[in-house]
Amino acid sequence: MFYGNTTNETRSVFFSSWKKYKQNQPLSALEQQLVDVMIAHPEYHRLLEQSIETINEAVLPAGGENPFLHMGLHLAIRDQVAMNKPDGIATGYQSLLQKHGDPLYVEHLMMEPLAIGLWESQRDKRMFDEVSYLNAVKELL
Repeated sequence: MFYGNTTNETRSVFFSSWKKYKQNQPLSALEQQLVDVMIAHPEYHRLLEQSIETINEAVLPAGGENPFLHMGLHLAIRDQVAMNKPDGIATGYQSLLQKHGDPLYVEHLMMEPLAIGLWESQRDKRMFDEVSYLNAVKELL
């Protein structure tokens, strides 16, 4: 995916990609992936029209989900499915897609177990538990 040393460095990739998209400039593969996710979330467009310098925790939705984390989870799930890592995630995704028919909805379903797994691995200072994650995705069926 992409990384930064600070939250703003990571978030700046979203802003620069959105700006390039709005100006009809060529996008890298990563930028196109980001833009695809941003287009699917019109509720974030007003935020993305601002500059990174004006964004802070105070302007993010109160009590709501962090839009950058949310969009990042979409990217993570898409990468997981494309690479089938952890092994079996692509099958789980395809099964959910057959059941629900909407890729964005399926990603939203998968976000909660992914976010929980990431949070638990950080909290417990351990590797991500792929088996628990895959089991949680299977339970969504």
